[in-house]
Amino acid sequence: MSEELVNFFKALADPNRLKIVGLLAQQPYSVEQLAAILHLRASTISHHLSKLAEVGLVSAKAESYYNVYQLEEETLQKTRRLFSQQDLAAVVEGVDMEGYDRKVVEDYSMPDGRLKTIPAQRKKLEAVLRYVVTVFTPGVRYSEKQVNEMLSRFHEDTATLRRELVGYGLMQREGGGGEYWRK
Repeated sequence: MSEELVNFFKALADPNRLKIVGLLAQQPYSVEQLAAILHLRASTISHHLSKLAEVGLVSAKAESYYNVYQLEEETLQKTRRLFSQQDLAAVVEGVDMEGYDRKVVEDYSMPDGRLKTIPAQRKKLEAVLRYVVTVFTPGVRYSEKQVNEMLSRFHEDTATLRRELVGYGLMQREGGGGEYWRK
């Protein structure tokens, strides 16, 4: 499916091909008509039409001595359907979604896993917090003292880590100094 999208966009990645599609959306044309309208050679138009035909955007039918090209509306409709949430999600299958987090954690961590510093930049802080929160078991309730002990493995400023974990919704807390738990 992603190969199909790539080929479709490659076919449209030329201003003259877009113009041809626009013209054919209005009515069918022959190569000679398109060449005259766009001020291009007929061989150039034929080349562009072949690229568009490869992805099914145009088709030809013989009329007298000429081939008349028309836009394939069905292909356009099919391509629109390729942009559904489900199909777009399928395009990123196999992509390393945690790559950014791993790089940030690597940049901000020492070999023993402790943080050199707590990132100030929001995106980097989120990546580090997603790393830190993994020491907590989802659903298990921890006292503030237990949370501080666990967070001290990463950085001495446990209050900031604790506050940010709650602030970013990675952990919940009950009252001031009450229990903490991971969602």
